[in-house]
Amino acid sequence: MKRIVFLDYVRVFACFLVMVVHASENFYGAAGATDMVGPQSYLGSEADRLWVAVYDGFSRMAVPLFMIVSAFLLAPMKKEQTMWQFYRQRAIRILPPFFIFMILYSTLPMLWGQINGETSLNDMSRILLNFPSLAGHLWFMYPLISLYLFIPIISPWLSKATAKEERFFIGLFLLSTCMPYLNRWFGEVWGQCFWNEYHMLWYFSGYLGYLVMAHYIRVHLTWNRSKRLTIGTILMVVGAVWTIYSFYVQAIPGKILVTPEIEIGWAFCTINCVLLTAGTFLLFTCINRQNPPQVITETSKLSYGMYLMHIFWLGLWVTVFKHNLALPTVAAIPCIAVTTFISCFIATKIISFIPGSKWIVG
Repeated sequence: MKRIVFLDYVRVFACFLVMVVHASENFYGAAGATDMVGPQSYLGSEADRLWVAVYDGFSRMAVPLFMIVSAFLLAPMKKEQTMWQFYRQRAIRILPPFFIFMILYSTLPMLWGQINGETSLNDMSRILLNFPSLAGHLWFMYPLISLYLFIPIISPWLSKATAKEERFFIGLFLLSTCMPYLNRWFGEVWGQCFWNEYHMLWYFSGYLGYLVMAHYIRVHLTWNRSKRLTIGTILMVVGAVWTIYSFYVQAIPGKILVTPEIEIGWAFCTINCVLLTAGTFLLFTCINRQNPPQVITETSKLSYGMYLMHIFWLGLWVTVFKHNLALPTVAAIPCIAVTTFISCFIATKIISFIPGSKWIVG
């Protein structure tokens, strides 16, 4: 398959944004053992409130961008490929590194006293059930795997669906992304109740909507470069302002806050996050370079391994920039993210020289 250059830029950008998100979480109530935010949040100052909202809010497109890239490349499944061949290829690509890093996150932190033997054994015993306690970022793997499992199911429809039919699906998906706000303002809607979580739009909700959106952009969208730039910019700005403000307006410094409540607009399948993601992706489709810089191509190839390992590096740089140097929040968050990104690139590149490294870092 010919390499799609702009997708390399998207991967690199999304990979960096993941690290910005997790760097930011250290400034609004991170559970010290994981460097990631817990069920409750606390902002120590107005500066923390502002810069967490800006950096973290803008970066919330990271996960959806990864979903769109996967869907753009893989959906629909190749006609000559069987379901089982597709599953086998995907499994070989992602599962060995995934399980290796789950083992590493369950064991290595004992070396520096971050977890004890009991926690390690508990994490190891649950590897087939869920991610380890210190690897909260690996939650992403489960919806990604789910998307892969569903691609052969939806491929026949995507192969023959018209643009109008896909727009109908996307419209229902967009309506479903308003559910968090509808629930906040109106309570249970469209069949939701304590014995039924499967509301009317359940089957049009979630990351499947991004999959169909990616296919629509690749196959049916006929906008020229100028129109993509204009509409992409508008969608990105509107989505970014909405996403940033949704946190800022609720995150009052000096109070213990409920994380899911202040992050209502940061869920990846909310309407504002969809606008932010779709707009940014449209901007990336305007890149028409045939030969990107080698560092972009190389980082894109290493991005899976970088994502898997980045929490190991993040804690180190949080200690340096937040605690030792005590940089102001506006500088600390990007410094943590950039140094984590560079450290992950170097480490993953070194590992890539080892024979059989694809089983470790993909």
